[in-house]
Amino acid sequence: MNLLETPIEYLKGVGPQRGDLLRKELNIHKYLDLLHLFPNRYIDRTRYYKINQLVNTNSEVQVVGKIIHIKTVEQAKGRTRLVALFADDTGEMELVWFQGIKWIRESLKLNVPYVAFGKASLFGTVFTIAHPELELLQEHKASLRSAMQPVYPSTEKLANKGVTNRAVNKMMQQIFVETKALFTETLPQYLLDELKLVSKNEALFNIHFPKSPDLLAKSQFRLKFEELFFIQLQLISKNLVRKHKIKGYPFTTVGNFFNDFYQNHLPFQLTDAQKRVLKEIRNDLGSHAQMNRLLQGDVGSGKTIVALMCMLLAKDNGFQSCLMAPTEILATQHFNGLQELAKPLNITIKLLTGSTKTSERKDIHEGLENGSLDIIIGTHALLEDKVQFQNLGLAIIDEQHRFGVEQRSKLWRKATIPPHVLVMTATPIPRTLAMSLYGDLDISVIDELPPGRKPIQTVHRFDSNRLKVWKFLKDEIAKGRQVYIVYPLIQESEKMDYKDLMDGHESISRDFPLPHYAISMVHGKMKPAEKEEEMRRFAEGKTNIMVATTVIEVGVNVPNASVMVIESAERFGLSQLHQLRGRVGRGADQSYCILMTGYKLSNESKTRLETMCRTNDGFEIAEVDLKLRGPGDIMGTQQSGVLNLQIADLVKDRDILQLARGYAIKLLKDDPAMNKLEHLKMREVFIEMGKKKNIWNYIS
Repeated sequence: MNLLETPIEYLKGVGPQRGDLLRKELNIHKYLDLLHLFPNRYIDRTRYYKINQLVNTNSEVQVVGKIIHIKTVEQAKGRTRLVALFADDTGEMELVWFQGIKWIRESLKLNVPYVAFGKASLFGTVFTIAHPELELLQEHKASLRSAMQPVYPSTEKLANKGVTNRAVNKMMQQIFVETKALFTETLPQYLLDELKLVSKNEALFNIHFPKSPDLLAKSQFRLKFEELFFIQLQLISKNLVRKHKIKGYPFTTVGNFFNDFYQNHLPFQLTDAQKRVLKEIRNDLGSHAQMNRLLQGDVGSGKTIVALMCMLLAKDNGFQSCLMAPTEILATQHFNGLQELAKPLNITIKLLTGSTKTSERKDIHEGLENGSLDIIIGTHALLEDKVQFQNLGLAIIDEQHRFGVEQRSKLWRKATIPPHVLVMTATPIPRTLAMSLYGDLDISVIDELPPGRKPIQTVHRFDSNRLKVWKFLKDEIAKGRQVYIVYPLIQESEKMDYKDLMDGHESISRDFPLPHYAISMVHGKMKPAEKEEEMRRFAEGKTNIMVATTVIEVGVNVPNASVMVIESAERFGLSQLHQLRGRVGRGADQSYCILMTGYKLSNESKTRLETMCRTNDGFEIAEVDLKLRGPGDIMGTQQSGVLNLQIADLVKDRDILQLARGYAIKLLKDDPAMNKLEHLKMREVFIEMGKKKNIWNYIS
C-alpha cells in the first residue's frame, strides 16, 4: 500500500477531530493531499530583531528574549487578557493573548530564552505582539526549519480550532519524517535533463522547507510544470483519442449548395480570416473524425456566414444541421439573418423556441424526423426529447459559455454517430486560457473585421459633462441614428437597480421629450414577450433611444444604432463592456461608445476604462481582463473554479503552460500510448489522475 494514500487522521498530531476539519475546510483526505497543500507565501526567518530595532510597519518579526513577568488584565464586559513582559538586553516589549489564557499561562516558563514570532504593533511607546508563536530557543534551533518560513492557506474555522500555520508546519514535518521523503519521480528522465528540473523529492522538500530562495524558485518551477504538463497530456490525449475513436460523418462532397452560394450569392467578399477558418473546418469535416472546434471571433466579425457555409456543406452531404442560441431574441436574429442569406438557395430553415405555437411545433418535429427540414435554429427547446432528427450531421452552438456541458451532450445523443460540433463565441478567450479550458477543442479565430466597418470610437466622460453628451446624442438622432443607454445591474438589490433605471428613464424622458423623441425600455422585470416587443420597436426604428439594463448584451442587431452610452461604466467588467460596445457599429456609419463615470475610480477601474478607449481588439481586452480578474470568471458561473490548480497560475505561468503544452504534444506524437520504458511511471500517474473525478472529465 502506498503510504501517501493513508487517511489523514492517522498522521501523528492530527487525529479524528483535526482530520475531520481538514477534510471539510481544505479538502485534505489523505497524506498526499496534505503534501500538495502548497504555501501561499513565505516569511524570511533568517533575521532576529533586537527589541530596540523594531519599527512600526506591522510586519512579521522574530525576537529572542525571556519572559520576566506575567499578569492577567481585566477588560470591559468581564473579559480578560494575558500580558507577558518580554525582554532582551536592549529593552522590553509585551506579548498578549486574548484566548486560551488558562492553558497558555500554565505552559509559559519564566526566565528561559524563547523565540517570539508575530506582527509587532506599537501601542503608545510599547511594542506588542498579539498571539505570538512561541518556541523555546533550544527547540527552535533543533527543529527542521527553513529560513524561508511557509505560510499555508487557511480558513477562519481552522484558525479558531487551533490548526494554525505552525500546526500545519508540524504536520508537514511529520509527513516528511514518516515517508522519509521518498517520493516517486513522475517525469521521464530526459525531460528532467532537458529542462534542468530538480527531482520530485527535492522539489517537494524545498517547497515546504526551502533551504534558499534559489532552490525555492526551482522547486516551484518544477511543480508548476508538472501540474500543467499532466493537464495538457490529459486534454491532448483526449483530443487524439476522440479523433481516433469517435468516428464522425465524413463530408466528402463540396456540392452545389456550397458552391452556388460561394460563387453567386455571397453578400460581400470573405475576409482572409474567414477563408482560413472555412478551410480549417472543411479539413475537419472531410476527415473521418468528429469535428470539435471552437470558433472565436469578435462581435461583428462574420461568424454567422461561416456557420451557414458549414451548414450548406452538411446539406451537400445529405445531413441536417442545427444552430442553438442562448436566448429567443438571439435565435430569432440568427434565423432572420440566415433566412435572408439563404433565400436564393431553396433550402428549408425553421425556428424553434419556447414561444413557437403547438401547431408549428408539430410540423417542425415531423420535418426533422422525415428529413424534409434541412436547418433548425432554436434555443434550449431543441434539447427536448420530442425533437428527433433523421440524420443530424452538424451542431453549431452559439455563445458556448451560456450552455453547460450536459446540455451539449444531450444534443449529441440525438444522432447515431455524434454530429460534428462547432462552438461559436464572441467572448474572446485569451490563448492561454483557451488552451487549458478547451484543450480538447481545436481552435479557429476570425481576427479581422469585414471591409467597410469603421472601428468604434470609445471615450470616457465624467458625469459633469452630461449636458455635452446629451447634446451629442441629439445631434446623432437628428442625423437619423439610434442610441443605446445602458444601466448596470448591481445584483444585491433588484429594487435599487430598478429604481436607478427608472430614475434614469425619467430624466432621459425629460431631456428627450415626446413627440420629437421616442424611448424604449428593457429590463429584467419585464415579461419575455414585452422585452421582445420593445426590442422589435427599436429594431424597426420606431424609437430613437433604448434604455436598458445589461439584458441587451447578447441581443438584437440594429445596424442603425450608432451610439452606446454606458452609465456607471466602472461597475462593469472589461469583457462585459466590450460585449456591450459590440452592439453598435453594425452599420457603415461611424459609431461611438461613451463610458460615463463619477470621479471616484479605483486603479483597476481606471485600467479598464483606459483599455477600452485604447483598443477595439477583443483578444487584447481579454488578456488585460484575465490579468485583472484571474481565470475564474471567464467561463461563466457554472464552470468557475474549473481549474483547481494546486500551484500553477494560468495568468502568471502562461510561459510554463506553453512549454508544457509543447512537450506534451511532442511526447504524444512520439508515443501516444505512453508504452515506452521511460514513460511507464508517468503513464501510471496519468491513469491515476484520470480516475479522479475532477473537472477535466466533465469538459468533453
